[in-house]
Amino acid sequence: MSAVGRQDTPLDPNATEITVSRTFGSWLVANRVSLAFTSYQTGQLFLVGVQPDGAISFNQQNYVRAMGLCNDGNRLFIGSLFQIWRLENMLRPGEKGNGKFDRVFIPREAHTTGDIDIHEMGVDRTGRLIFVNTKYSCLATIDRQHSFRPLWKPDFISKLVGEDRCHLNGLAMSDGVPRYVSAVSQTDTLAGWRERRASGGVVIDVAHNKIVTDQLSMPHSPRLVDDKLYVLDSGRGQIVRIDSDTGSKEDIAFCPGFLRGMTIHNDHAIVTASKPRDGTFKDLPLQGEIAKRGGEPWCGIMVVNLRHGEIVEWIKLDGAVSELFDVAIIPDAACPMSLGPTTLELESTISFESDLSDDFDFKN
Repeated sequence: MSAVGRQDTPLDPNATEITVSRTFGSWLVANRVSLAFTSYQTGQLFLVGVQPDGAISFNQQNYVRAMGLCNDGNRLFIGSLFQIWRLENMLRPGEKGNGKFDRVFIPREAHTTGDIDIHEMGVDRTGRLIFVNTKYSCLATIDRQHSFRPLWKPDFISKLVGEDRCHLNGLAMSDGVPRYVSAVSQTDTLAGWRERRASGGVVIDVAHNKIVTDQLSMPHSPRLVDDKLYVLDSGRGQIVRIDSDTGSKEDIAFCPGFLRGMTIHNDHAIVTASKPRDGTFKDLPLQGEIAKRGGEPWCGIMVVNLRHGEIVEWIKLDGAVSELFDVAIIPDAACPMSLGPTTLELESTISFESDLSDDFDFKN
């Protein structure tokens, strides 16, 4: 049995049916979180929460090629086609938007990077945004003058050029610093990774520029939680745990879709799954594994109990949306919403502090 979640904005041009597991809302409430996820295929940010009456809320806004997503307290960062957006919660403590939303995220700033294929992002201990610059095979940050400031690259990448040489994609932060990244291959040629999708995927220790494992298939989204390293072995459809010392891997759970985006909360992995596009699954173990199990590929969100390897909750999308990218939790938020950068509502949504600023001394 499934419940149909309410949509705040209709999905165009084709209807997409969104269904959720029967106890999905209860899981969000029990864990005191709401979710944000992106679809780069349709260019949308989704915010998911529970309304005061218990109904599931889906709030949808448009961000062209919405990809990497990062929550930082009362702030969201979104990587899009050629910009990084900073969204701020405009509500004061105790306030509600439209009588039911306890977070209202407003786009306050967009940094123009150009099309550099921004993937996963994180915020370091100084508050600086770190992002995976996939096109230039490096970790980077925002630069006030230029498109980006490169911070780190794998040793096997000889030069920073816009050739997407290894498809660097995932970023694991720990204690406010980058710890691990994932890449599809160790190739150093133009789009060399495309011929290495089935095997040879790597997780790299950033601090030591060391390959932790090269036994993965199109890996994404490394995450370090309680000194345990998890990663999506996307070409196999598996969530795996990696021994950071030996590189050995242990399968945790199989999910019937191309996995690309993961966050972990209370011993549960929340992952995004996508249906195939343009032969995405071709020659990957995932295609055969789904067929062997008699299943069909999913587009949606799956919540996996990491101790038992069981999918305990889910969101499924059928229709116009068939590919998702990243997912993040919003802690202590029950029902969030946002306004998109091109919405009419944004023109008339104004907030400010009621007290006069003491930042300036006009007498001097």
